[in-house]
Amino acid sequence: MKWNLRLAAANRGIWKASELQRLLAERGMVISAGKMSGLWSGHPASVKLEDLDVICAVLGCGIAELLISEPELVPAPAESGQARVTAVGETPVVTPKRRDGRSLPPA
Repeated sequence: MKWNLRLAAANRGIWKASELQRLLAERGMVISAGKMSGLWSGHPASVKLEDLDVICAVLGCGIAELLISEPELVPAPAESGQARVTAVGETPVVTPKRRDGRSLPPA
């Protein structure tokens, strides 16, 4: 996911993080300068859903304008590490495990 707050704010004439911080505070979202810096820089550590509601209300935008999906960055599944899917009616291979958590002796 790409965080797009700065561009969404700029599209509405908000050019400074401090200006957005003031507008958010008017709506009850008082945040520290450090958290505001993280939101503004494009690399927030986390964002609460309630905070997203306030940000969207202040900017008059939807969540799709703030969060941009980047599915092309998701790695493809590994060829050798894939689990084998069992077909309908086929008996799956079951590996027994001990109940006490210890491993089984070598075969």
